[in-house]
Amino acid sequence: MKTLYSLRRFYPVETLFNGTLALAGRDQETTGFAWWAGNAQLINLSGKLLGAHVAHAGLIVFWAGAMNIFKVAHFVPEKPMYEQGLILLHHLATLVLGFGGIYHALLGPKTLEESFPFFGYVWKDRNKMTTILGIHLILLGLGAFLLVFKALYFGGVYDTWAPRGGDVRKITNLTLSPSIIFGYLLKSPFGGKDGLLV
Repeated sequence: MKTLYSLRRFYPVETLFNGTLALAGRDQETTGFAWWAGNAQLINLSGKLLGAHVAHAGLIVFWAGAMNIFKVAHFVPEKPMYEQGLILLHHLATLVLGFGGIYHALLGPKTLEESFPFFGYVWKDRNKMTTILGIHLILLGLGAFLLVFKALYFGGVYDTWAPRGGDVRKITNLTLSPSIIFGYLLKSPFGGKDGLLV
């Protein structure tokens, strides 16, 4: 008889840990987190964690800028942008983000609790972790609303299905119906019988 589960799930899991690789105050015994846990090296270093996040954003933006330079070098003004794969030009305005990551990673304070208490944290403080998650979600929501306002009032968005092979247009007929917005989960947006979830 075949079993559909593994007996290993009934045994306690032990994290393999090499004590020789640990730095003082950053090992599993003192922090309670294993080396492979996300951001485990920066548990007690709020300034460095901020630097890592800003530097990560800077790397993403650097990639976008480098790709833009490559695309501009091959740009043909007579051809529509969608035929040339030029989807990154709007990222040029955000290249300055990389400096903040370099500052916080190399020159900024290691901990922020003393100088900037709002940005400091204790990793095991659930309230502070929830606040940080909430701030991330609020900023993402504000970014989404800025995109909606841009599409409705400030210049529009690029529509690949517009006449003449694509164009920038303002959205004039806003869809607020949840059945239409989430309908793509149940039916294919391109026709046919299969959707994304069913």
